[in-house]
Amino acid sequence: MLIYALILISVHSLVYTIGLLAVIYVAISILFYFLQDFFFFRPEKLPTNFQYKYPFPFEEVHFDMEDGGTINGIYFEVPNSLGVVYYLKGNSRSVKGWGKFARDFVGKGYDFFMVDYRGFGKSRGKRSEQILFQDAQHIYKWLERKYSEKNIVVLGRSFGSGVAARIASWNSPKMLILDSPYYSFKKLISRQGFLLPLRFILRYNIMSNQFLKIVQCPIHIIHGTKDLLIPFSHGKMLYEENTDRAQFYPIEGGRHNDLPEFSEFHNALYHILTESFKEKKVS
Repeated sequence: MLIYALILISVHSLVYTIGLLAVIYVAISILFYFLQDFFFFRPEKLPTNFQYKYPFPFEEVHFDMEDGGTINGIYFEVPNSLGVVYYLKGNSRSVKGWGKFARDFVGKGYDFFMVDYRGFGKSRGKRSEQILFQDAQHIYKWLERKYSEKNIVVLGRSFGSGVAARIASWNSPKMLILDSPYYSFKKLISRQGFLLPLRFILRYNIMSNQFLKIVQCPIHIIHGTKDLLIPFSHGKMLYEENTDRAQFYPIEGGRHNDLPEFSEFHNALYHILTESFKEKKVS
Protein backbone atom coordinates (compact mmCIF):
# COMPACT_ATOMS: atom_id res chain seq x y z
CA MET A 1 0.00 0.00 0.00
CA LEU A 2 2.84 2.38 0.87
CA ILE A 3 4.53 1.72 -2.48
CA TYR A 4 1.21 2.24 -4.29
CA ALA A 5 0.69 5.55 -2.46
CA LEU A 6 4.19 6.72 -3.33
CA ILE A 7 3.60 5.84 -6.96
CA LEU A 8 0.35 7.84 -6.98
CA ILE A 9 2.09 10.82 -5.40
CA SER A 10 4.92 10.62 -7.93
CA VAL A 11 2.50 10.37 -10.85
CA HIS A 12 0.43 13.27 -9.51
CA SER A 13 3.57 15.34 -9.04
CA LEU A 14 4.77 14.53 -12.56
CA VAL A 15 1.38 15.41 -14.08
CA TYR A 16 1.31 18.65 -12.11
CA THR A 17 4.84 19.56 -13.25
CA ILE A 18 4.06 18.76 -16.90
CA GLY A 19 0.83 20.76 -16.67
CA LEU A 20 2.62 23.72 -15.12
CA LEU A 21 5.35 23.64 -17.79
CA ALA A 22 2.68 23.45 -20.50
CA VAL A 23 0.90 26.50 -19.07
CA ILE A 24 4.19 28.42 -18.90
CA TYR A 25 5.06 27.38 -22.47
CA VAL A 26 1.68 28.52 -23.80
CA ALA A 27 1.92 31.78 -21.84
CA ILE A 28 5.38 32.53 -23.24
CA SER A 29 4.17 31.74 -26.76
CA ILE A 30 1.18 34.07 -26.39
CA LEU A 31 3.35 36.85 -25.00
CA PHE A 32 5.81 36.41 -27.85
CA TYR A 33 3.01 36.58 -30.41
CA PHE A 34 1.69 39.89 -29.11
CA LEU A 35 4.99 41.46 -28.07
CA GLN A 36 7.32 40.38 -30.88
CA ASP A 37 7.42 43.90 -32.33
CA PHE A 38 9.14 44.97 -29.11
CA PHE A 39 11.72 42.21 -29.56
CA PHE A 40 12.38 42.80 -33.27
CA PHE A 41 12.31 46.59 -33.56
CA ARG A 42 14.21 49.29 -31.70
CA PRO A 43 12.82 52.49 -33.20
CA GLU A 44 13.87 56.04 -32.48
CA LYS A 45 10.75 58.21 -32.63
CA LEU A 46 11.11 61.84 -33.67
CA PRO A 47 8.71 64.79 -33.39
CA THR A 48 7.24 65.89 -36.70
CA ASN A 49 9.03 69.23 -36.45
CA PHE A 50 12.49 67.66 -36.04
CA GLN A 51 15.04 69.15 -38.43
CA TYR A 52 17.46 66.72 -40.13
CA LYS A 53 21.01 67.93 -40.68
CA TYR A 54 23.49 66.40 -43.13
CA PRO A 55 26.65 67.68 -44.85
CA PHE A 56 25.08 67.13 -48.28
CA PRO A 57 22.08 68.88 -49.86
CA PHE A 58 18.90 66.86 -49.32
CA GLU A 59 15.13 67.03 -49.38
CA GLU A 60 12.77 65.67 -46.76
CA VAL A 61 9.94 63.62 -48.26
CA HIS A 62 6.57 62.65 -46.86
CA PHE A 63 4.00 60.08 -48.02
CA ASP A 64 0.39 59.85 -46.84
CA MET A 65 -0.72 56.24 -47.21
CA GLU A 66 -4.27 55.15 -48.03
CA ASP A 67 -4.81 53.49 -44.65
CA GLY A 68 -3.94 56.68 -42.76
CA GLY A 69 -0.30 55.84 -42.09
CA THR A 70 2.50 58.23 -42.98
CA ILE A 71 6.01 57.54 -44.25
CA ASN A 72 8.85 60.02 -43.86
CA GLY A 73 12.26 59.91 -45.48
CA ILE A 74 15.23 61.76 -46.95
CA TYR A 75 16.30 62.22 -50.55
CA PHE A 76 19.77 63.23 -51.73
CA GLU A 77 20.39 64.27 -55.35
CA VAL A 78 23.68 64.78 -57.18
CA PRO A 79 24.27 66.43 -60.57
CA ASN A 80 24.16 64.02 -63.52
CA SER A 81 23.54 61.02 -61.30
CA LEU A 82 24.02 57.45 -62.50
CA GLY A 83 20.73 56.52 -60.87
CA VAL A 84 19.33 56.22 -57.37
CA VAL A 85 20.06 53.89 -54.47
CA TYR A 86 16.82 52.95 -52.70
CA TYR A 87 18.15 52.04 -49.25
CA LEU A 88 16.01 49.86 -46.95
CA LYS A 89 17.49 50.22 -43.48
CA GLY A 90 17.83 48.02 -40.43
CA ASN A 91 15.48 47.61 -37.49
CA SER A 92 16.92 50.28 -35.18
CA ARG A 93 16.97 54.05 -34.75
CA SER A 94 15.77 56.34 -37.56
CA VAL A 95 16.98 58.02 -40.73
CA LYS A 96 18.35 60.73 -38.43
CA GLY A 97 21.40 58.52 -37.90
CA TRP A 98 21.12 56.19 -40.89
CA GLY A 99 21.26 59.15 -43.28
CA LYS A 100 25.03 59.34 -42.82
CA PHE A 101 25.36 56.35 -45.15
CA ALA A 102 24.32 58.59 -48.03
CA ARG A 103 27.98 59.58 -48.34
CA ASP A 104 28.88 56.06 -49.52
CA PHE A 105 26.63 56.49 -52.55
CA VAL A 106 26.46 60.18 -53.48
CA GLY A 107 30.26 60.06 -53.61
CA LYS A 108 29.95 57.37 -56.28
CA GLY A 109 27.59 59.44 -58.39
CA TYR A 110 24.23 58.09 -57.21
CA ASP A 111 21.22 59.82 -55.75
CA PHE A 112 20.22 58.33 -52.41
CA PHE A 113 16.76 57.68 -50.99
CA MET A 114 15.84 56.27 -47.57
CA VAL A 115 12.65 56.17 -45.50
CA ASP A 116 11.73 55.16 -41.98
CA TYR A 117 9.40 52.23 -41.44
CA ARG A 118 6.17 52.93 -39.59
CA GLY A 119 6.83 53.65 -35.93
CA PHE A 120 10.36 54.90 -36.67
CA GLY A 121 11.42 58.53 -36.85
CA LYS A 122 8.54 60.66 -38.16
CA SER A 123 6.75 57.73 -39.82
CA ARG A 124 3.48 56.76 -38.18
CA GLY A 125 0.92 53.97 -38.35
CA LYS A 126 0.35 50.28 -37.80
CA ARG A 127 3.22 48.01 -38.84
CA SER A 128 3.09 44.43 -40.12
CA GLU A 129 5.03 42.33 -42.61
CA GLN A 130 2.52 42.97 -45.38
CA ILE A 131 2.37 46.69 -44.62
CA LEU A 132 6.16 46.89 -44.75
CA PHE A 133 6.10 45.34 -48.21
CA GLN A 134 3.21 47.51 -49.41
CA ASP A 135 4.84 50.72 -48.18
CA ALA A 136 8.17 49.82 -49.76
CA GLN A 137 6.45 48.98 -53.06
CA HIS A 138 4.47 52.23 -53.03
CA ILE A 139 7.71 54.17 -52.64
CA TYR A 140 9.43 52.13 -55.35
CA LYS A 141 6.66 53.11 -57.75
CA TRP A 142 7.15 56.75 -56.74
CA LEU A 143 10.84 56.43 -57.61
CA GLU A 144 9.92 54.76 -60.88
CA ARG A 145 8.14 57.95 -61.90
CA LYS A 146 11.44 59.82 -61.49
CA TYR A 147 13.88 57.18 -62.79
CA SER A 148 13.92 54.41 -65.32
CA GLU A 149 14.03 51.03 -63.57
CA LYS A 150 17.41 50.37 -65.16
CA ASN A 151 18.71 53.21 -62.97
CA ILE A 152 17.17 52.08 -59.67
CA VAL A 153 19.43 50.15 -57.27
CA VAL A 154 17.59 48.43 -54.41
CA LEU A 155 19.77 47.97 -51.34
CA GLY A 156 18.70 46.22 -48.14
CA ARG A 157 20.78 46.33 -44.98
CA SER A 158 20.25 43.79 -42.15
CA PHE A 159 16.48 43.65 -41.44
CA GLY A 160 15.87 45.66 -44.60
CA SER A 161 17.52 42.97 -46.73
CA GLY A 162 14.36 40.87 -46.69
CA VAL A 163 12.16 43.83 -47.61
CA ALA A 164 14.59 44.71 -50.41
CA ALA A 165 14.48 41.12 -51.72
CA ARG A 166 10.67 41.26 -51.79
CA ILE A 167 10.68 44.56 -53.72
CA ALA A 168 13.27 43.29 -56.23
CA SER A 169 11.12 40.20 -56.80
CA TRP A 170 8.11 42.37 -57.69
CA ASN A 171 10.01 44.72 -59.99
CA SER A 172 12.96 44.92 -62.39
CA PRO A 173 15.56 47.21 -60.83
CA LYS A 174 19.09 47.62 -62.13
CA MET A 175 20.43 45.45 -59.31
CA LEU A 176 19.81 44.24 -55.78
CA ILE A 177 22.44 44.71 -53.06
CA LEU A 178 22.07 42.79 -49.79
CA ASP A 179 24.23 43.99 -46.92
CA SER A 180 24.45 41.45 -44.05
CA PRO A 181 21.25 39.62 -45.06
CA TYR A 182 19.37 36.77 -43.40
CA TYR A 183 18.37 33.63 -45.29
CA SER A 184 14.88 33.99 -43.90
CA PHE A 185 13.64 35.85 -40.86
CA LYS A 186 12.20 32.65 -39.42
CA LYS A 187 15.55 30.88 -39.72
CA LEU A 188 17.26 33.81 -38.03
CA ILE A 189 14.81 33.97 -35.11
CA SER A 190 14.88 30.19 -34.64
CA ARG A 191 18.47 30.53 -33.35
CA GLN A 192 17.07 31.86 -30.06
CA GLY A 193 13.43 30.82 -30.27
CA PHE A 194 13.85 27.25 -31.49
CA LEU A 195 11.72 25.91 -28.62
CA LEU A 196 8.76 28.11 -29.56
CA PRO A 197 6.12 27.09 -32.13
CA LEU A 198 7.36 29.76 -34.55
CA ARG A 199 5.40 28.27 -37.43
CA PHE A 200 2.19 29.42 -35.72
CA ILE A 201 3.18 32.53 -33.77
CA LEU A 202 5.84 34.32 -35.84
CA ARG A 203 4.21 37.30 -37.59
CA TYR A 204 7.34 38.25 -39.57
CA ASN A 205 8.48 35.39 -41.78
CA ILE A 206 10.14 37.38 -44.62
CA MET A 207 11.40 34.51 -46.77
CA SER A 208 14.34 36.18 -48.49
CA ASN A 209 15.48 32.86 -49.96
CA GLN A 210 12.12 32.40 -51.67
CA PHE A 211 12.02 35.98 -52.96
CA LEU A 212 15.45 35.66 -54.56
CA LYS A 213 14.28 32.72 -56.64
CA ILE A 214 12.18 35.08 -58.75
CA VAL A 215 14.52 38.09 -58.73
CA GLN A 216 15.72 38.64 -62.31
CA CYS A 217 18.30 41.40 -61.80
CA PRO A 218 21.94 40.93 -60.70
CA ILE A 219 22.27 40.23 -56.96
CA HIS A 220 25.25 41.38 -54.88
CA ILE A 221 25.67 40.02 -51.35
CA ILE A 222 28.06 41.58 -48.81
CA HIS A 223 28.59 39.88 -45.44
CA GLY A 224 31.12 40.03 -42.62
CA THR A 225 32.71 36.69 -41.73
CA LYS A 226 32.51 37.46 -37.98
CA ASP A 227 28.90 38.65 -37.93
CA LEU A 228 27.38 37.42 -34.66
CA LEU A 229 23.92 38.93 -35.16
CA ILE A 230 23.17 37.54 -38.62
CA PRO A 231 25.63 34.71 -39.22
CA PHE A 232 27.88 34.78 -42.28
CA SER A 233 26.35 31.45 -43.29
CA HIS A 234 23.04 33.18 -44.12
CA GLY A 235 24.60 35.38 -46.80
CA LYS A 236 26.65 32.47 -48.11
CA MET A 237 23.57 30.25 -48.46
CA LEU A 238 21.70 32.95 -50.34
CA TYR A 239 24.64 33.23 -52.72
CA GLU A 240 25.03 29.49 -53.21
CA GLU A 241 21.37 29.15 -54.16
CA ASN A 242 21.61 31.94 -56.75
CA THR A 243 25.07 31.65 -58.30
CA ASP A 244 23.63 32.24 -61.77
CA ARG A 245 22.77 35.85 -60.86
CA ALA A 246 24.63 36.57 -57.64
CA GLN A 247 28.07 37.70 -56.59
CA PHE A 248 29.37 37.32 -53.04
CA TYR A 249 31.68 39.70 -51.21
CA PRO A 250 32.87 38.27 -47.86
CA ILE A 251 34.42 40.92 -45.61
CA GLU A 252 37.08 39.05 -43.64
CA GLY A 253 36.80 39.87 -39.93
CA GLY A 254 33.76 42.07 -40.44
CA ARG A 255 31.03 42.04 -37.81
CA HIS A 256 27.45 43.20 -38.14
CA ASN A 257 27.84 46.91 -37.50
CA ASP A 258 31.42 47.69 -38.46
CA LEU A 259 31.60 46.89 -42.19
CA PRO A 260 32.08 50.57 -43.19
CA GLU A 261 35.37 50.47 -41.24
CA PHE A 262 36.80 47.96 -43.76
CA SER A 263 38.36 49.09 -47.01
CA GLU A 264 37.15 45.81 -48.56
CA PHE A 265 33.57 46.93 -47.97
CA HIS A 266 34.07 50.20 -49.84
CA ASN A 267 35.99 48.40 -52.58
CA ALA A 268 33.03 46.07 -52.99
CA LEU A 269 30.59 48.97 -53.22
CA TYR A 270 32.83 50.73 -55.72
CA HIS A 271 33.00 47.62 -57.89
CA ILE A 272 29.26 47.01 -57.68
CA LEU A 273 28.14 50.58 -58.35
CA THR A 274 30.89 51.98 -60.54
CA GLU A 275 32.43 49.08 -62.42
CA SER A 276 29.07 47.57 -63.28
CA PHE A 277 28.05 50.93 -64.76
CA LYS A 278 31.24 51.07 -66.83
CA GLU A 279 30.68 47.52 -68.08
CA LYS A 280 27.16 48.43 -69.11
CA LYS A 281 28.36 51.54 -70.94
CA VAL A 282 31.03 49.56 -72.82
CA SER A 283 28.59 46.92 -73.92
